[in-house]
Amino acid sequence: MTIVDLRYSAACLREAHRAGHRARPTPVRRRIDVYSWARADRRDRWVAQWAMIEERRARRRLRLRLEAIRQRANAAEAVDDLEVHPARHRRNALWLY
Repeated sequence: MTIVDLRYSAACLREAHRAGHRARPTPVRRRIDVYSWARADRRDRWVAQWAMIEERRARRRLRLRLEAIRQRANAAEAVDDLEVHPARHRRNALWLY
């Protein structure tokens, strides 16, 4: 498999800075050998199923965290130290599995 990527060399950046214009990236070709195809079968639903499970778990964690914040706010305790992190479920499962 051949992968084409655009890269800036240090010399290119230095020359562009000196000339006062924008640097132009240089195409770099890389050849790699692939021994296994991730998700080669487009009808394979394994990733979608795993993403669904991860999404369900993330929503549950978010609900529990918000419930704890609501209870502390209703009890007139300090709520400043509580933080709710955004849920990264579907995209995370697609890239990790």
